[in-house]
Order: sequence, then C-alpha cells, then structure tokens
Amino acid sequence: MEVLRVFNNNVVLAKDGRREVILTGRGLGFKAKPGMKVDATKVARVFVPADGRDPDHMAQLLGDIPPEIIRLVSDAMDEIGLGAQAAQNPTLVMALADHVCGVLRRVRNGIPAVAYPLSEEVSSLYEREYTQGRELLVSLNRRLNGALPDSEAVAFALHLVNAGFATGDLSHTYAMTGVIQQLLAVIEGAYDIKLDEHSVNVGRFITHLRYLFVRIHQHSQLEREPEAIVTSITQSYPKAFDCARRIAALIELRLDTTLTEDEIAYLTLHVARVTAS
Repeated sequence: MEVLRVFNNNVVLAKDGRREVILTGRGLGFKAKPGMKVDATKVARVFVPADGRDPDHMAQLLGDIPPEIIRLVSDAMDEIGLGAQAAQNPTLVMALADHVCGVLRRVRNGIPAVAYPLSEEVSSLYEREYTQGRELLVSLNRRLNGALPDSEAVAFALHLVNAGFATGDLSHTYAMTGVIQQLLAVIEGAYDIKLDEHSVNVGRFITHLRYLFVRIHQHSQLEREPEAIVTSITQSYPKAFDCARRIAALIELRLDTTLTEDEIAYLTLHVARVTAS
C-alpha cells in the first residue's frame, strides 16, 4: 500500500490497489509522506469507506479520536461479530469511539451515568441491535475494567441503528424511534388490538419502516410497481389500506414527506400481515 495523505501520527489515507483505504495505528503516520510505502507492521486497522463516503473526511474525523479507543472499539466489534461492519463503516466506528471517549470523560469527572430516553422502546423495537449493544458493552468493559455504565447499552444500540440511516446525528434515530412507536399505535387504534412487538410480522414491519425512512432520507421512494399490482393490493385489503393511508398522513406530518402510492401499497400489505388473526 502507498501513502496518499497523512492526517496525524496515527491515521493515514492510503491506496490499496484501486481503492482508497483509511489506516490507523500508533506511529503509522510519523515521518510518512505521500508516495511512500505503508509500514504494514504499524497498521492496526484498515477501514474501507462504503456508500460513496468521502475517505478524506472520514480519516480527518478518525484522526481526532485517540487511536487506543479506536482499537478498543474495533476489537470489541470483531469479538461480537461486527468486524465486517466496522471495516466498511468508519463512521460507525468513529461514532462509537467518540461516544466511549465522552463516557470515560464523564466517569473521570464523577458525573452520574446518563439515563437515556426511550430505553424501553429501544430494547423492544430494535431487539437485535440492543442485544449487540449489550454484547459490545460487555466486551468493552472487559478491556476497560468495567468503567462503562450499564445504561450505555442503549446508546450503543442506537448508534448501530443509526448506521442504517446514513447520518451521524443520533437525534434522527431518536425521532424515528418515536415515529415507529406512534405508527404502531395507529394500527392498534384502528384494529382495537395490542401488537406483540416481538412477533415476526411486527419485526418485519419495523424493518420495512426503517428502510422506508432511509428511502425518504435519500429521496428514493418506491414508485415503479405496475398500477394493476398496486390496485389489487389496495382492493384486496380495504381496511388495511385505510390504515396505511392514516400512517402515510402521519408520516407526512412528522417527516414533511408525501408517500408514493407504491409505498402505501407495501404499508397496506404489512398492516394486513401484522393484524391477521
């Protein structure tokens, strides 16, 4: 590999074949210059920016975080089976590492642990990420002598969820969590039922909503289904279609976005599925 840009003693941008990668490691960038060969013995971690993310920007952000924390987070992610996600998503590693730095700073200053809002909703709506967040907390605490409070599992889970929204702002994920909870309440009210948030069908619906929010964020809603298919869905499930319309109206109110007929049709199918007796 060849050095393209040195950000500090611990972070460099390099060329690996035809791709640009971010390399971290203590002393990796010391006296290194563009065009020089990378000292492979000093490389602790290789990040491959995905989804068109700017590698220069990612490297700059990683350069502001202590390399030992980046290494701790990366190793912990490897341990719990998130190594591939760590390698391809430096934004996630950066967000987690920066969060850990903040928690350790609060602990050193004797500041009480943070009580995160929507904790119960997070553990229920994002069961997989919450489990991973708890595993990540356990793995990190083994390396940090138990310094991180138990409540941080919620924050880690939210960072993992947030990675799917392609944004570094956790407030967006908090907002989406609240919207999902509200949309489930719309279905419960329309059908006078109590949904089991741990059921397979509700889990699929929540996953669908999360990808819908990503499509809204990227301005790429579904709109290519043949009209006959959309009409068939809406006519086959009239009550679910009416409920899906209410959901679409609420999404428009909360997210300032009008859903396409294709998106409403798919919401109809999910509403019909989660309410089937």
